[in-house]
Amino acid sequence: MKATIDSNPRPVRRNQPLTLEEIRRAAPSAFAAEPYGAMSSRYSYIPTSTIIEGMRQAGFAPFAASQSATKIDGKRGHTKHMIRFRSQASAVALGDTFPEIVLINAHDGSSAYKLMAGLFRLVCANGLVVADSMMESIHVKHTGNVLEQVATGSMELVERMPEVIDAVARWKAIQLSSDEQKAFAEAAHVLRFADAEGSVTTPITPGQLLTPRRVDDSRADLWSVFNRVQENVLRGGLRNYRRGDVRRVTTRAVTGIDQDVRLNRALWTLTARMADLKQ
Repeated sequence: MKATIDSNPRPVRRNQPLTLEEIRRAAPSAFAAEPYGAMSSRYSYIPTSTIIEGMRQAGFAPFAASQSATKIDGKRGHTKHMIRFRSQASAVALGDTFPEIVLINAHDGSSAYKLMAGLFRLVCANGLVVADSMMESIHVKHTGNVLEQVATGSMELVERMPEVIDAVARWKAIQLSSDEQKAFAEAAHVLRFADAEGSVTTPITPGQLLTPRRVDDSRADLWSVFNRVQENVLRGGLRNYRRGDVRRVTTRAVTGIDQDVRLNRALWTLTARMADLKQ
C-alpha cells in the first residue's frame, strides 16, 4: 500500500542538518518512487532523495526543505520542491549570515534541477536568494549523469560565494537617507503587491515594509534596510484597514517556491542597483 501524501506539508528549517525523515515530511515529493505518470519515456528519472544523499557525500548538508502545493491529486507526490544546503568545508560567512546552495527540482516536468546561490540569516531565520545578475543559476536537465552535474555545479557556486559575502559587506557600509529608504520600500511594495497591470490596491503601505522586527535591524545601512523589507515582504503578518472598511487586512506569508524565489531575486537586484547608485 502506498504511503499517504500530505496535501499541505509544512516547510522545515533547522539550525543543524536535517534528517532524511525531516526532509520527507516537509518535501515528500523529493522521495517520489517514480516520476509523474504524464512524463515521456525520454525523462531520465533520478529522485531528489538520491541527489540529497550525493550532496551529503560531497560535503553539503541540508538545512531547509519545502514543497509547492497542488490541487491535482496525482501530482501531490511529484511537485516542485526546494532543499537548501550548506557546504561543511566552507568557512565563508559574515556575522550571522551563511552561504547556502538552493536546489529546486520537480518530478512532474515543471522544473529541471536548478542550483542557485543563497544566504541564510540566522537571527531572523530568513532564506535569501542571490539574483542571476550577480551569480547565474545552474540548470541540470533530467538526462545524463545528473548527480555529478549537480555536485559539480554546487562546487562552482561555493567557489564564487566570496563575491556574495563581499557584496553584503559593501551594503553594510552604505548609509541610506530617509528618502532613499522610502524609495526602496516603494519599489519593493510594487514588487510584492502589484497585479498584472501594475496596480496596487492593498491598504498595506510602503512604510510598513520598513518596520523593523528587531532592534538591530533598525539601522539605516543598505543591508539592514534590505533585510527589513525582505522579511516583511516574505513573512507576512502586516496589518492595516482598507478605507471605509472596518475589517482589517493581514498579509499572508509567501509560501510558494516560485513566488519566494521571484521576490527574493527581485529584492536582491533592487538592493544591488541601489548600491550602484550610492557608490
